Amino acid sequence: MAASLPPKPGMPPQPQQHLPLGAAPAPGQQQQQQQQQQPGAMREISPVFLCRIGQETVQDIVSRTMEIFQFTRATQLPNGVTQSQAVYQDRFGKLQEHLRQLALLFRKLRLLYERCVEMTSDLQEAPAEHVPYVGEELMSVKVEPCSPAIVQERKEVLEKVRQKNQEMKVLMDQMRNLLWDVNAMLTLRK
Repeated sequence: MAASLPPKPGMPPQPQQHLPLGAAPAPGQQQQQQQQQQPGAMREISPVFLCRIGQETVQDIVSRTMEIFQFTRATQLPNGVTQSQAVYQDRFGKLQEHLRQLALLFRKLRLLYERCVEMTSDLQEAPAEHVPYVGEELMSVKVEPCSPAIVQERKEVLEKVRQKNQEMKVLMDQMRNLLWDVNAMLTLRK
């Protein structure tokens, strides 16, 4: 049997491996089990571990929500068809159970969040200013003039863009008129 590794700092103790019947744990393992069973010897759970549990809880919430959506998608609307009251009650019960579990997961997530905030309150910094240049003088930026060739090229590109836009406008007007004609012919045909 392989020797178990000591737990990482800040991580909760791992569950003990099951031994075959009649086999006694080694003396070192007995001490570990006794320390883990004593409530005073338990270390405080780290915020990192709580965040990991929170991440798993969020994944559970998402999967439960997906199950609810799949369940409601599979449910047929009445559409005047009478369904058995037992089938309706069964579906309603399943949906209620999923929603109850979802509410429990949200409560668990809220408790984890509050505990993490409580544990890391001393680590939180004062809010930083999000507005740029608050309390600082704006430095003037020196802008160098562009070369005449670049200015000329920019003007040419802008003129080409204007021409293309005009061509596209003419084409859109022609297409609109064509569609009007086709729709008019179709309505006359009926």
